[in-house]
Amino acid sequence: MNLEELSGLPPGAIDHFQRDGIEELYPPQAEAVEAGATDGDSLVAAVPTASGKTMIAALSMLSAIERGGKALYIVPLRALASEKKAEFEAYEEFGVTVGVTTGNYESTSEWLATKDIIVATSEKVDSLVRNGADWLSDLTCVVSDEVHLIDDRNRGPTLEVTLAKLRRLNPGMQVVALSATVGNADEIADWLDAALVDTDWRPIDLQMGVHYGNALNFDDGTTREVPVEGSEKQEAALVRDILEEGGSSLVFVNSRRNAEAAARRLGQVSTRELTDDERAELTELAEKIREDSDTETSTDLADCVEQGAAFHHAGLSSTQRTLVEDAFRDRLLKVISATPTLAAGVNTPARRVIVRDWRRFDPSAGGMAPLDVLEVHQMMGRAGRPGLDPYGEAVLLAKSHEDSQELFDRYIWADPEAVRSKLAAEPALRTHVLATIASGFARTREELLEFLEATLYASQSTEAGRLEQVTETVLQYLESNDFIEREGGTEKTTDDDAGAFTSAADLAAQQSAQTDERLEATSLGHTVSRLYLDPMSAAEIVHGLEDADERPTALGLYQLVSRTPDMYELYLRSGEDDTFGELFYEREAELLGDAPSEYEDDRFEDWLAALKTGKLLADWASEDDEEQLTERYKIGPGDLRGKVDTAEWLLGAAESLAREIDSEWTVAVREARARVEHGVGEELLELVSVGGVGRKRARRLYEVGIEEPADLRSADKGVVLNALKGAKTAETILENAGREDPSMEGIEPTTSANGGEGADSSRDTEPASNRTDTDNSQSSLGDF
Repeated sequence: MNLEELSGLPPGAIDHFQRDGIEELYPPQAEAVEAGATDGDSLVAAVPTASGKTMIAALSMLSAIERGGKALYIVPLRALASEKKAEFEAYEEFGVTVGVTTGNYESTSEWLATKDIIVATSEKVDSLVRNGADWLSDLTCVVSDEVHLIDDRNRGPTLEVTLAKLRRLNPGMQVVALSATVGNADEIADWLDAALVDTDWRPIDLQMGVHYGNALNFDDGTTREVPVEGSEKQEAALVRDILEEGGSSLVFVNSRRNAEAAARRLGQVSTRELTDDERAELTELAEKIREDSDTETSTDLADCVEQGAAFHHAGLSSTQRTLVEDAFRDRLLKVISATPTLAAGVNTPARRVIVRDWRRFDPSAGGMAPLDVLEVHQMMGRAGRPGLDPYGEAVLLAKSHEDSQELFDRYIWADPEAVRSKLAAEPALRTHVLATIASGFARTREELLEFLEATLYASQSTEAGRLEQVTETVLQYLESNDFIEREGGTEKTTDDDAGAFTSAADLAAQQSAQTDERLEATSLGHTVSRLYLDPMSAAEIVHGLEDADERPTALGLYQLVSRTPDMYELYLRSGEDDTFGELFYEREAELLGDAPSEYEDDRFEDWLAALKTGKLLADWASEDDEEQLTERYKIGPGDLRGKVDTAEWLLGAAESLAREIDSEWTVAVREARARVEHGVGEELLELVSVGGVGRKRARRLYEVGIEEPADLRSADKGVVLNALKGAKTAETILENAGREDPSMEGIEPTTSANGGEGADSSRDTEPASNRTDTDNSQSSLGDF
């Protein structure tokens, strides 16, 4: 289908796409248009990576906007939201406005009411529904990218419920669901009342195969010789082979440690193929990575980058991940070794994808278990980029002939698993049932069950009464924790009755008698839903605060939020149960709530893991350096930042809950939140409120006698300059503090009146590479 044949798009849209080199639609795109994508009809597009899924979404959204509507693009990751926003912002040249929203779960983001296209994560959209964002009722088109993630146990239920709620808010709304790997796309289409475009067409060929010995055997029966030389590993031989013809490689492994080790080895291969200009650019890129964070992980990554290789995993900071991804897309980096996080939607194609590890540790299996076909196919789909690669190759590695045959049977010739709803799992259901009641989607038990019947779970369920049974258990939990009230219907069941529903007949009789039972969220329940908390997290926090007889310490509060379901706690390494067991007995009086007995092995280990996580946060709030913390706790800079961000959010929520229950410890929670936000001791909280003053600058100012913002307005400028190491930085901070004349012109650094040398703090000496006169940003947790 020629682009000129399209109608119903905003004026200028076709010219825009033609300037981008698009004259004709790919077959899957043309099929989507014929199925009604530009006419407002719902659609499920099961289309391979690089085959034009985003264009299907764009045509659907732009035609909806031309009809006077508004479009929402739902993504699974914040990084993907930024990528899509940048892509869609190009439409502003023909009058289409774009906005992105991914954080602040208490906000309704009303400014988005004026935007034509909104990009958001499913969690953010869910929170917008909970908080009653009026503009959601104006949506006429919703695109769900990577819809197969409904199968994900952690995030899938949120996407599923969000789509169900949006469809209920806007009954005539067009839904466009996209995925490269859906084994049961027809079921998803039936659930969404949508047409189905299901194709394996790709703009360039993708060959899938297995490397064994010195040969790469493909699914079409062809063979390519890729000899392994001497002590060379298979993946190194495959990377070397593709680099020699100008292609790049992605190598998927099963752990962070393996990703880092593989990058170091593969850098010895990639460095041979670099030009002088590329070496110079990579040196600059490596320096940016080192400046982002002063940790061992950053140093290791920078060393690999200088050789044209990199590793990619969740332990990297968001800045580091972006730098690596951009350099790889530009083909400056030649190879990335990555955990499967890189396969989750971010655009990082390579000519050859190597799935080195197809097993990973699975606690539920008690050892190493094979990856799902869907996940492996998601990795393989990264192979080949139109316009840069003449073909794509996806390769699994075998050590024997038997392994080779197994890999062909298990992955190459296999179809991906069916996507199955995970909504009936109680942790997911308790969150979404409370939100459904609090947001007014269901005011009676009958309405609640009616809403849940519109979910994918209900359409897939074959177990009679299962949804009603799990729902009743969740309602009892919410009622017992004062999150909801139930009125009318039959006599309320008690906790002892939770197991009484032993048959579908029992449940059906109970349901029939309760059809008129009213459900209403309490004030506490509304607060929990608005804060986007798991109700179990809220219950843990509330009970911990209510049980505190004395003012909670920072460690006590950090351990409290660390044991909630919303915090991914650090796990205990070998020998650490003794270390943190001793800490538990030393600081037991500070910990909130009832500790389990040390003879309750699993519960006690979880308690100690939360204590370890809380101690990490307490060390950060005591101004320990980022490098010390990442080494001490064996984590990456991204892990530290993630824990700090999550703790800040949970403590902010805890402050709201403390006010809600009229706790006397609200101020203690607020101070603990501020300390973890800025990574400072209590005495520095006022100083870090000044723009440009981070933890290190605050400590240096404090040590020269400047203890609060008012001191910055009257202190000797030479002392300030000596502490801050940069005239431009000092001027900006003095201006932010409200100093009448912040100019540093003609000022020379001087020591403080008490003889202290602000720059010589042994605790907070700043690396020379971080000191500039013009950099006022706080680029990492450990800077300034």
